[in-house]
Amino acid sequence: MSTGDHEFEAAQLHHQFDNVEGAQPQTDLLGGPLPTNRDLITDEKLAHGEVDEKAASPTADGEEPTEDEKRTLRHVAEHLPISAWLVAAVELSERFTYYGMSGLFQNYLQRPLDGSQGRGALGMGHQGATGLSTFFQFWCYVTPIFGAIVADQYLGKYKAIVLFCIVYLVGLLVLVLTSIPTALAHGAGLGGFIVAIIVIGIGTGGIKSNVAPLIADQYTRKKMALKTTPKGERVIVDPAVTVQRIYMIFYGCINIGSLSLLATPYMELYVGFWSAYLLCLCMFFCGTAVLIVGRKYYIVRPPQGSIITNAFKALGLMIVNRNMDAAKPSWQAAHSGKRTNVPWDDHFVDEVKRALVACRVFCFYPIYWVVYGQFSGNFVTQAGQMQGHGIPNDLMQNFDPISIIVFIPVLELAVYPLLRRLHIPFKPISRISLGFIVASLAMMYAAIVQHIIYSAGPCYDQPLCDASMVDGVAQGNHVHIAIQTPAYVFIGISEIFASVSGLEYAYTKAPPTMKSFVQSMYLLTNAFGSAIGEALTPVAYDPAILWMFVGLACASFTTGIIFFILFRHLNEKEEEMNALDADEYPPAPPVAPTEEKN
Repeated sequence: MSTGDHEFEAAQLHHQFDNVEGAQPQTDLLGGPLPTNRDLITDEKLAHGEVDEKAASPTADGEEPTEDEKRTLRHVAEHLPISAWLVAAVELSERFTYYGMSGLFQNYLQRPLDGSQGRGALGMGHQGATGLSTFFQFWCYVTPIFGAIVADQYLGKYKAIVLFCIVYLVGLLVLVLTSIPTALAHGAGLGGFIVAIIVIGIGTGGIKSNVAPLIADQYTRKKMALKTTPKGERVIVDPAVTVQRIYMIFYGCINIGSLSLLATPYMELYVGFWSAYLLCLCMFFCGTAVLIVGRKYYIVRPPQGSIITNAFKALGLMIVNRNMDAAKPSWQAAHSGKRTNVPWDDHFVDEVKRALVACRVFCFYPIYWVVYGQFSGNFVTQAGQMQGHGIPNDLMQNFDPISIIVFIPVLELAVYPLLRRLHIPFKPISRISLGFIVASLAMMYAAIVQHIIYSAGPCYDQPLCDASMVDGVAQGNHVHIAIQTPAYVFIGISEIFASVSGLEYAYTKAPPTMKSFVQSMYLLTNAFGSAIGEALTPVAYDPAILWMFVGLACASFTTGIIFFILFRHLNEKEEEMNALDADEYPPAPPVAPTEEKN
């Protein structure tokens, strides 16, 4: 290296010191400059490369932190862009519709139309109602695959969501028209219901696979950056923490929407099912309008053509060659002597491998979804076996979203920031494991409540028997319906850990061009859970259902432990896997020095 090169390096290093943010020139008593740190570095040391620029100068705000800074400084989140809030509002309206509607299905299907408002409609009995409502859940989580393919290969996420919103509205209209008293009296209820849930399932599946990745797409930063807070604290703006916050807020909006069950059970009871379904239709129409009107605010990524087809071709090469790197052009060139003509590069194969890691993690989720599915099915039936004291049995479901709305701010504003300040890692794998264990507590508590019901009169282990009839209507055993509340609270807390972390994992581990598809793979696990729930329908009768709750409690707890043992090593690779697509997006705007989080 020439002397001129040494002098240039020294000048560059001096310039970095002079431009450290917040540095003020110091003077002596005569007004002359005091020596700075850089003045203490001799030209001889600079010339021989003995000074590390990073060590000599703190990393400037907006720059990527060093490994030491990543370990020692606090990681914080950024503010969400307005487009992310608009996407959250759309999801809120969709979940308002979904839960406000499907939360009534058990009563709508199970109880007969007896002339009194809200008592029933189709009279299919407990097992028939549980079977058909479980099929609806299964269908809603199979169709996201179709929605993901439409988005990732053909339309893009935004246009796909608009299309499936229109399909959803058609299904809702069919449900409303076939649930009015005249239609029910003429036998249109069951046929209309089946058509409606098939069409609605296509709509909601297409929306679900795309709206979750679309909200995270609105946040563009992919690399960590340093900033100094107004209080003078050096912190790291961490995209992973921001994405975690995005999905916490997203899930909070989902559960605010699901509070529609505070209204629809009373509309069902005092007006009729049709009125509740009409409310859901109107709300979803408003959400669709927000989606369309706010289109200019969204960051929309175009579809990538045959990207999903390429991913499956790459997987085929991996399987045939029994090597995870076999699909890489570099591997093929090394083993065949010539470069194979494939429409992808090595980086794409690394992305597919990372997506496979996420899919392996998702394999355990069906057990969780079986437990989760109980709150809108068998828990509703259980509530109907107790004395309601004026509370509709399907109203109790609201304690699930209420608990989520209460605990999300507690975790996001207090618990998680405290853990980060103490440098205690709580990575997704750990959160998911905890979610499984908390879900097992919900099932254990449900089993205890079922035992209490069977221990009370007048019907004991055969609730709603003839001995409980009052004015021709069967009454529950002498147990207050409020005793069921903790079961819903446990389910809600488990969702914050398992479901929110699953959404986050599906987004962060998916290749940029396959976000919707990997999200659909995550949602598909819910369909498998519904299928298992469907298989359990034959034991959904009194008194056998108590032991079903016990079995689910044991299964969920055991799965949580096994899951953590198998995948805990992925916590250590979290940042490495998240960094794979850091250069796939345009750069984020500079860190605003006034943004303070946590």
